[in-house]
This record gives sequence, structure tokens and C-alpha cells, in this order.
Amino acid sequence: MSPPILEDPEAATTLPDGLSPKKIRGIIMTGIEPKVDILWMNEADMLKAGVNDVIACTDCMEEVVKTLDNGDYRMGGETGNSHGCMVQFPKEPEFEGMPKDGPDRRFMAMPAYIGGPFKMAGVKWYGSNVENREKGLPRSILMTVLNDKDTGAPIAFQSANLISAYRTAAIPGVGVKRLARKDAKVLGIVGPGFINSITAETFCALRPSIDTIKIKGRGRPAIDRFIEYCKAHCPNVKNYIVCDTLEECTRDSDIMNFGTSTPTGGQETYPFIDSSWIKPGALICAVGALNTPEDILLDPKTKLVVDNTRMYDTWAKEYPYPTFEKWFIFGSKFTDMIHDGKMDKSRMEDIGAICNGKIPGRTSDDQIIFYSIGGMPVEDVAWGKVLYEKALKMGIGTKLNLWDAPYLH
Repeated sequence: MSPPILEDPEAATTLPDGLSPKKIRGIIMTGIEPKVDILWMNEADMLKAGVNDVIACTDCMEEVVKTLDNGDYRMGGETGNSHGCMVQFPKEPEFEGMPKDGPDRRFMAMPAYIGGPFKMAGVKWYGSNVENREKGLPRSILMTVLNDKDTGAPIAFQSANLISAYRTAAIPGVGVKRLARKDAKVLGIVGPGFINSITAETFCALRPSIDTIKIKGRGRPAIDRFIEYCKAHCPNVKNYIVCDTLEECTRDSDIMNFGTSTPTGGQETYPFIDSSWIKPGALICAVGALNTPEDILLDPKTKLVVDNTRMYDTWAKEYPYPTFEKWFIFGSKFTDMIHDGKMDKSRMEDIGAICNGKIPGRTSDDQIIFYSIGGMPVEDVAWGKVLYEKALKMGIGTKLNLWDAPYLH
């Protein structure tokens, strides 16, 4: 019910609950009630809203990359293309209580605005520590905050581990949808962790022709968990082949996804596949680290695709040449080769431009395509926005009040 409009709020002897003369004056002047509520969505709420719908998430990410190609977005940094801002720690802290550097030991804020059909601002915020696994916790614990693009007011606070996991699988899923052979049968998985389990589910939903999954992992427990998950979520798969080597996993695979944990120590530590192992017509997706000889990348018949060329240009500035030595994302090998004059920049193509029909996707059944995925907070904000709108329609989540009227304004 709308509040009463009073000629002289100060003269009123009684006002409806929650209203003050100051608040009523603000409503009269702006037409906007200053009350701010936030929708809190825990992980159970996110599942009810469909965070694990791999087809819907892939469709959402396809709209995201189209919007990126059109330029209707902003992320952090001077160029608006920074992946985010990390708080990292020294190897030997001089202050008591300060965390010590270690694998995946960081805090990170990833702000973004995404336009197009989304028109939403937000930030993904998380802390990460590989030792969390010993405590029964995920390595990274993530939250997403969505903000009104005009007022800046928060509108949603969401559990985001599943947002991040499913959008991480859906971005290479866009590549499978647009670039993989229609008759792809064999999927190769390097790094059978939780994210790659969801990725396999996504790929199999997009290519029901897949009937075999080859797996290269470091430990049998992770491989067994992966197979158990896929048996429950990928009914079209009949054969599971555990591989001892990367060569065995790569050969005869129509689609591959590299999703190993971030290695350290230079590119010689990255998973390496030889050109001769790659099947003609294969789509090679690199969400995690990957390395390969330059000869296949320099072959003009090979297609090189990334999720956002502007972000790779920014990484080349943030991690000065040789970028690939410091930053494991495969597309940084492309920017290093461009820097060296070995490759023209036009060889590095945007998946968004392909989705927008500006450039062709696959041009032949035997074309080999490499697709580098770096991940961006615009993806989390977009999928979070879709789920927020579904939650409102379904009555999911808990409303939290920030204020009825701000004390200071």
C-alpha cells in the first residue's frame, strides 16, 4: 500500500508505522521509497532456482559472450577488463596471525557490470585455501552480491559455489554447442575434479552422441567419484576408460577438456599434449592449464578461440611478457606468440563474435579447434541475475532488511 502524501508531514500527529516526516519528504521529492531489502539465497535456494540446469546455464553464457562481443560490459581495472583483484600473502609473514602463502591461498574480489539482457552489477567475492579439503570444505568458498545498476543498492546475496561451478562448465559448453562436431562420440577429461564432472554433464547434454569418456587424473578416488557422478548424470555414456598418460587420453578424443588445478613454477609444469596425438576435427577446451607445440597453433587450418580477447590483452599488461610463463591460461600463449611476431592478432578469435555470426565457427569436419577459457565475473553476475529473478517468481529465498530509511543520506 502506498504511504499517504501529506501537505505538511511535520504537522501530522500520527504517521503509519515505519514512516517519519523525513522519510515522507524523501518520497514526495523523489517518488522512490528508500527502504532496501536484500534477498538472501543459500545453497538450497540456489538449487531450487535451477542453478544446476546445465542447458539453461549454457544458454545464459551464450548471451553473456554475445554481450561481451558487443562491448556492453565492464569489469575492474582501467580498461574495464581485469579478471579481479587478489589479496595474496607473503611466503614468510612478519606479523603474527597473517596467513602464509600456499597453493590457492588468496582472497579475491571480482566486480562486474553486464548489460545486454541482464543489466546488472555485482561482485563475486571469495577466499581460497587448498588446505580446506582437510576440513571437509571446498577449496574456495564463494559469494555473489547483486546490485541495482542505478542506485548501487544490494538486491541479492547468494551462495555462489554452484553459480561459479556451473557457469565454469557452461562457458566451454558454449564452445561445444558452437564448435564441436555434431557426431562427437569420445570425450577426454584431464583433471576429474568436481568442476570437470559438471563439465562432462554439460558436454553430454549438448552432444548426446557422446558414448565414451576417457579420464586422466592423479588419484583413483577422484577418478572413481567422477565416474560415479557421470553414471548418474550422463545416461548416454556407456564406456569409461581410465588413462595412464595424456597421450592415451588425447588420442581419438573428439572433445577434450583440461581442468586441472592451477600449477605453479612455469609453463614446463603445465599438462603437455603433442600435436601428433590430436585427432583431426577435435575441439580442445582449456579451462585449466594446457601446453602444446607452437607448430599446430601456427598452422592456419587450426582455429584459435578465446572467451574474451580484451581480457587476454589486459592479462598481457598485468603479467608482462612472457605472460604464459607466469599465467597458466592457454590463450596467454597466443598473446606471447603475437608479441613475438609469430602470429597475427586476427588469429585469436572471440567465441562471442562466432555466436553473433560475425565470423564463422567450425569450417570443416577435420578442423582442429583450441578454445581457451579464462572465466569472468560477468558470468557469475549474469547467472546470478537469472536465478534471482526465478527466485522472486517462485518465492524462494529469505528477505533481509538493510534499512527502512537510511540514517545518513
